[in-house]
Amino acid sequence: MAKNSMDVVGMVEPLFASLPKLPKNARETLVKIAPWLALIFGVLGVLAGVAGFGILSFFSPVAVATGVQGYGFGFVSAIVLLVSSVMMLAAYPGLNKKSMSGWNLLFWSEVLNLAYGILSMSIVSGIIGALIGFYILFQIKSYYK
Repeated sequence: MAKNSMDVVGMVEPLFASLPKLPKNARETLVKIAPWLALIFGVLGVLAGVAGFGILSFFSPVAVATGVQGYGFGFVSAIVLLVSSVMMLAAYPGLNKKSMSGWNLLFWSEVLNLAYGILSMSIVSGIIGALIGFYILFQIKSYYK
């Protein structure tokens, strides 16, 4: 990955380095199931994003006719969900090979979800979800080369 992405990872990693470590068998289990979780949630996310686009497109004339405000944010949500899900799908091969490129894609997917959570005013749930996600990611980072 680009040097700039490593800079961001390097800035975030010390925040999680001092936290208690998961037991080794838990970390190894997470590394084994990470590719499958990325694949499953990636596929589900893509399906949900496409369904969201379809539903929003179907109801957009009604929203415009009735003057619904903020309707466009649903499209932004669907785009973020699709991009994040595609990143998870793209991470699958790298995670299977225990490659750092797969781990990096999961990291950036989590960053995207955090940014979306903050922008969508789901600040508390976005931060809590990101903290859990980053904690798990940095617990298993050493297994990827």
